[in-house]
Amino acid sequence: MNYFTEWLGYSAAALTTGSFALQAWHTFRTRDVSGISLGMYSAFTLGVALWLAYGLLLNSWPMTLANTITLLMAASILVMKITIETRRRRRARQGLPANSVQNL
Repeated sequence: MNYFTEWLGYSAAALTTGSFALQAWHTFRTRDVSGISLGMYSAFTLGVALWLAYGLLLNSWPMTLANTITLLMAASILVMKITIETRRRRRARQGLPANSVQNL
C-alpha cells in the first residue's frame, strides 16, 4: 500500500473514531442512555466487530485500530444501556421511582 493510501486510512480512522469518542465520553460522563435504541446499538456494535474482522483479514492497520477502539467504546455503552434499562424496569415493577438509589 502506498503512503497516500495509508495516510488517508489513518486520517479517516482518526476522524471517525475521534468523533465517536467524544459522544462516548459524554455518555459515560452523564450515564444518559435514554436516547439510545437498544436494537440500533446492538446492530452497530456487531457491525463494528465485523469491520474489525474485515480489517484484520485485509491486514489494514488503520481499519483494525479504529474499529478496535470503537468496538471497545460501543460495547461499553451497550452494556451500560442494558444495565441501566434492566435496573429501570426492575424499579418500575417494584413501584420505585426511576432514579431511586435503592437496589443499585
